[in-house]
Amino acid sequence: MSTTPPVLAAELAQAWADIQRYHPELPDLAAPESLIGESSSACGHELSFERLLHEAVHGIAAARGVRDTSRAGRYHNRRFLAIAEELGLDHPEEPHPSSGFSLVTLNPEAKRRYRPTIERLQRALKAHTAATAADTARSFRGPAARHGSSGGGVRVKAVCDCGRNVRVVPSVLAQAPIVCGGAASRSGSPRWWARRQAEETAARGSRTQRHVWAPGVRRRRPASGAGRR
Repeated sequence: MSTTPPVLAAELAQAWADIQRYHPELPDLAAPESLIGESSSACGHELSFERLLHEAVHGIAAARGVRDTSRAGRYHNRRFLAIAEELGLDHPEEPHPSSGFSLVTLNPEAKRRYRPTIERLQRALKAHTAATAADTARSFRGPAARHGSSGGGVRVKAVCDCGRNVRVVPSVLAQAPIVCGGAASRSGSPRWWARRQAEETAARGSRTQRHVWAPGVRRRRPASGAGRR
């Protein structure tokens, strides 16, 4: 098993500590590994030092008790921008209609200040990307992947009058009728009908999740949860 994810998590923690040297009020990062492989549409950045500094803005806002986002964390307001500028992030454009001032970038002074940190983290990210690509190439591709299903593991049930049933990905069932040999041997004609029943995995796969910042912790809750503001 690759040791790259723990190494990358350690580098993320070290980079966070480097930010804390300049901004002591920044809370500790309790789970740096939670940032690895995590999408952040609200942030708009892949995992990088710039992304980490964006997260640090949220951390300082939380420590100060400042509400820096709205619309369930998607819209980054001017309070977010004010703290971002303290940390060396700029937003040269007008706010985005849905994400506000989320697309901040490192200014030249921050690039100089954190240059060793940025270079060290970039090396760790490249090693992690290479290891992940190698692991993916060696991994087993299940039926859903082989048949090109985009259902995220969803299976449907095809049920015959005789009571036999099979579960297949939707794309396989759509290609052609599935014939039950048992029913055909008794009646002289093949019979097989499909009753499409999405498995529990379908419900799980369709549920989107939103990331919610807490000091030093990344928490998750369903997008439709009661915590929506």
